[in-house]
Amino acid sequence: MENQQQKNQMNCTRHIQFPIISICIAPHQCQCQRKLCIDCQYEHGVDIKYTIPTHRFQDMFIKQLREFKIDQTSELTQKRKNFLMILSQTESMLKNTWQQLQESIQQIFETIEMQDEQYFKIMNDNFNPTDLSDTDLEQLVQIVQEKKLNEWKAQKDSCFQKLSKVQDLWETEIKAFNENLIKEMKEILPSDIKGKQQQNEMKSSSQFHLKSFTYQIIEANSIKQQEHCAAVAINKDCSIVATGCNKLIKIYEFQQGMLKLNQVLNEHQSEVSTLNFMKQSNQLISGGCGSILIWQYNNNSWICSQTIKGHSQYIRCIILNNNEDLFISSSDDKTIKFWVKTKKEWICQQTISDHYSQVYQLSLNEQQNQVISCGNDGFILVIEQLEPNKNWIVKQKIQVDCYGYRLCFINNNIFTFQPENGNLMYVYEMNNVNRQFTKSKDITLNQGNEGCWLFPQQFNKQKQLVVNKHDKYVHLIRFTENAEFKVEQSIQFGKNNIFGQLSDNGEYLITWDQASYEIQIRRFQEQ
Repeated sequence: MENQQQKNQMNCTRHIQFPIISICIAPHQCQCQRKLCIDCQYEHGVDIKYTIPTHRFQDMFIKQLREFKIDQTSELTQKRKNFLMILSQTESMLKNTWQQLQESIQQIFETIEMQDEQYFKIMNDNFNPTDLSDTDLEQLVQIVQEKKLNEWKAQKDSCFQKLSKVQDLWETEIKAFNENLIKEMKEILPSDIKGKQQQNEMKSSSQFHLKSFTYQIIEANSIKQQEHCAAVAINKDCSIVATGCNKLIKIYEFQQGMLKLNQVLNEHQSEVSTLNFMKQSNQLISGGCGSILIWQYNNNSWICSQTIKGHSQYIRCIILNNNEDLFISSSDDKTIKFWVKTKKEWICQQTISDHYSQVYQLSLNEQQNQVISCGNDGFILVIEQLEPNKNWIVKQKIQVDCYGYRLCFINNNIFTFQPENGNLMYVYEMNNVNRQFTKSKDITLNQGNEGCWLFPQQFNKQKQLVVNKHDKYVHLIRFTENAEFKVEQSIQFGKNNIFGQLSDNGEYLITWDQASYEIQIRRFQEQ
């Protein structure tokens, strides 16, 4: 322990032979950048009470945070909930106001048009004044005398003036309200957070200035795989690769871009359709027809620790949250299921049954409170969890012009969707006012007619890349600094039966395709 502490100590930049032993907390511009070694303490010349040993400084900092109750989130949650409620009420009120305004305007113009039409009708009719009743004749006399028409013209002019006044008021008030609201919201953000936000934006911007690249195949490392291979998974440190080969799961050791078969798992009774390595534990989740298997790595081998019979048909997608205490599955049985971890096993917490047909892919946003799904019914569902540990609800149902097999979140406000037919990938963005997703742009790809599900769409944050399979191509699409999408590379295969995954660090793309019957390894190379 003592050796470890010594190892973690940093030496002083001014007296490199001595380690930093204390922190200066004096209310001045510290010439030592507040990090003091034993010589700095002597030269510094401040009261000893202002020099805090490094091991005590952290305790003092944590104590201060606790005294100010920084770790208490209940008030923040309630404030957020109240604000969301106000936004929802405002949205409802604006909708009602808009509807009433539309109805009133329509009624005013219809009334004016109706009266005008009556005068036009009289003008166009052949009539004999002697045949008219005394009342009707009196009205015509008033029209001839211009009295009636003057009154009607005055009424119309008054209506139009009032409408113009309402229009001007509406435009002025809405514009002023919008500007004031934006100004107030900007001023709410504390100045130090604003500064950090700007720094993060600059930092993020600099990270986006990435060079062009390609994924080059390492042909010497390709291996023949005759069985149909519908699922590929790579563990967090790129040391293990799992492939679903019909009913078998083949576990490979992966080193320096080469695969070495290590173990074959044969517990599934049907074709393996999904594979997911956990990042916080030595576990693997696999899905097949109606069954989900949890695998545990013990004593240099993988052993099935739980078999879950949750779906009645093939499982098409499984995703995990960051804490890995929740996974979500979708199936051909039209359902989406949420599974939570107990001390002994995984249990189903909730089922969503709003799709009308097979559910192909799921994706979880960065905030971990929204899931999107796409299915054979031509709908994208946006499913939201309003509070932690509460039920998930379908917040939005987006109808698309062509169903698709693939979609994924880019961040909390943007997701992409690949239709089954055509040459476009759709981009959806969240509207900041009503918090609903709408299609904002299209990305042009190859013309194709997809006939192969699985191979989920994937966004790699480290490389800022969308991996999108469409027909006989795998597209590598960069997400740029101005929220645009640029197709960097399109890898063409002989047939559209292609399955694979990009590693977490973005270094390796591993695929299997039915044309070559090979597991192929491609490595990231900047140009």
